[in-house]
Amino acid sequence: MATLAPEAPKFTHWSQSQPKDALAHIPGEDGWPILGNTLQLLADPAGFGNRMRAKYGDIYRNNSFGRRGVIMFGADANELVLFDREKIFSSEQGWGPVLDLLFPRGLMLLDFDHHRADRRALSIAFKPGPMRHYAGALNRGISERAEEWRGQEILFYPAIKQLTLDLAADSFLGVPLGPEADAINKAFVDMVQASIGVVRKPLPFTAMGRGVAGRKFLLDYFTRETLKRREAGGGQDMFSQFATATREDGSLLPVDEVVDHMIFLMMAAHDTITSSATSLVWLLAKNPEWQDKLRAEILAVTGGEGRPLSYDDLGKLDLTEMAFKEALRLIPPVPSLPRRALKDFTFKGVRVPAGTPVGISPAAVHMEEEHWPEPAKFDPMRFTPEQVAKRHKYAWVPFGGGAHMCLGLHFAYMQVKVLMAHLLSRYQIEIAPGYEPEWQPWPIPKPKDGLKVTFKPV
Repeated sequence: MATLAPEAPKFTHWSQSQPKDALAHIPGEDGWPILGNTLQLLADPAGFGNRMRAKYGDIYRNNSFGRRGVIMFGADANELVLFDREKIFSSEQGWGPVLDLLFPRGLMLLDFDHHRADRRALSIAFKPGPMRHYAGALNRGISERAEEWRGQEILFYPAIKQLTLDLAADSFLGVPLGPEADAINKAFVDMVQASIGVVRKPLPFTAMGRGVAGRKFLLDYFTRETLKRREAGGGQDMFSQFATATREDGSLLPVDEVVDHMIFLMMAAHDTITSSATSLVWLLAKNPEWQDKLRAEILAVTGGEGRPLSYDDLGKLDLTEMAFKEALRLIPPVPSLPRRALKDFTFKGVRVPAGTPVGISPAAVHMEEEHWPEPAKFDPMRFTPEQVAKRHKYAWVPFGGGAHMCLGLHFAYMQVKVLMAHLLSRYQIEIAPGYEPEWQPWPIPKPKDGLKVTFKPV
């Protein structure tokens, strides 16, 4: 009598483990007991990845943050995982071990039908009407702050971080933050830092403990605010749009889901835009000839120093957008992306079994000479339509791709363009000769010293 092979396990949660030898056939390294390669990866993620790739190729086995998995490199890997034609890769189970205690049920942690339904409901906040409202709020807030920086040497990262939080309060919440501002900012900082904490349980005095406490504070705050918005019947700010968003059957999103989405999107807009705006300012300070080109374009569109950039004129700042894209290439705000395979698949001839944690690296593919000649050079002309058409579609993925393409990417473009319009029409951004700040690469890149720049009136 024939013996039936056991049915392959269905991986419905990241806590389900694979057999110990599931990845034994894939070349790689497990590192130290318990810690694996975690400390090496945190100390120098790019260097570690480059060494492992040179030794093992475009796919290798790794063990970090308590999980054995595979890392895959290249534009083809990005396309396989992000476009995900066969619905192989779970974002929820990829991000879950890292973010579930901090940002559960955020849009990035949903898969397939649930993700599509919530994304459709939330997309109302990024339609032209609300976006036009946000543009007005961004122009007012950025113009006022830019004037305060006139002639000053400042630490740009903390300054833009505070401004971005204030702008998020205006555009997203529709009200000033008031006395909660510092506590909200601290909560977001603690939650993001906890995402790469070595200790993964919320024990007292650990990064994860502080992150979970930050989440509790934000849960209480946004739950109260959601109920207020529903009683008021909506508004043009993003939070009111989310609070009154409905699914296809006309039902409102549950309050706890609105809160989780709002916390996640506030974090994404607050921290990733802070990082990418800082990167662009740093690169323009290093390359002043590009400041001149962008300034000329901005003045031609807005008509003068400090004038607002209207929503209808956003599409006219081609060079500014190309410079921003180049900054995102050189210093992507999300350097790596995790997923988990729900089915067996093959990459570069290597069979990867279901249940395997899978990582791809936007930061690595953004520096591949195959796609980017002289990859360390700042050259916005890489993003002319002609150059883009010749390049692999997944060689540049700072906003992800496929179904999980960043929902707020147009908001990010708008905020950075408005920022550049107000800064470059007023100032030359200067740095000290030979100045090269060290950058913290993970979880979201930032200059360790805050980035010292001077805004000299033009």
